Amino acid sequence: MGTLNTDAVHAITLDLDDTLWPIWPTIARAEAVLADWLGQHAPLTAALYASAETRLALRAEVAQVRQDMAHDMSLMRREAIRLALTRAGEDGALAEPAFDVFFAERNRVELYEDALAALDHLAARFPLVALSNGNADLERVGLARYFRASVSASSFGVGKPDARIFQAGAAAAGVEAAQVLHVGDDALLDVLGAHAAGMQTAWVNRGEHPWTQQVQPHVTVASLRELCALL
Repeated sequence: MGTLNTDAVHAITLDLDDTLWPIWPTIARAEAVLADWLGQHAPLTAALYASAETRLALRAEVAQVRQDMAHDMSLMRREAIRLALTRAGEDGALAEPAFDVFFAERNRVELYEDALAALDHLAARFPLVALSNGNADLERVGLARYFRASVSASSFGVGKPDARIFQAGAAAAGVEAAQVLHVGDDALLDVLGAHAAGMQTAWVNRGEHPWTQQVQPHVTVASLRELCALL
């Protein structure tokens, strides 16, 4: 394992999904709310869209056609719904309100129990920049006050592990990449991506997973509370 140089940390970029909140329970609730809405407004589509296998196939089809926008989770979701509507012979324009229903629920996250205290601690000491491949809206989630900026794959145009999005995060914090500690849960997207961009890295490993990559994180923590104690 690497060694974290806390003196060199002047800003923090922070992943969101599965770092501040668990994402899959959130997505499951949003899928259920969307299914209910489709059942009321587009029942043929609801029947088609009920299968997880079909939903994945629709997303893959959209991604193949719109490879230039595969980083944009909102667009992928909206267009997959539109494709389902048209395949079912219903009004494709319903994709907009249907996505709005999904997206509202997607932003009703349940934070990990240490998240708010960690954000209070970190934001009081460092400029924080959200850095995410997901499409969470920090204003809707209620956490925007902690962050100097938010850089997402959909808004920036490329996602992690591309070095450019990490560099954009450093620029948004007003520092060089070498002065940033990137904090996230994903070995490839967060740790290896940030390391390649010249940042220090903190791997948030809440599930005691083994580290299998050759490049090591500068520090591994089991919680954000543990990270705060180090900083």
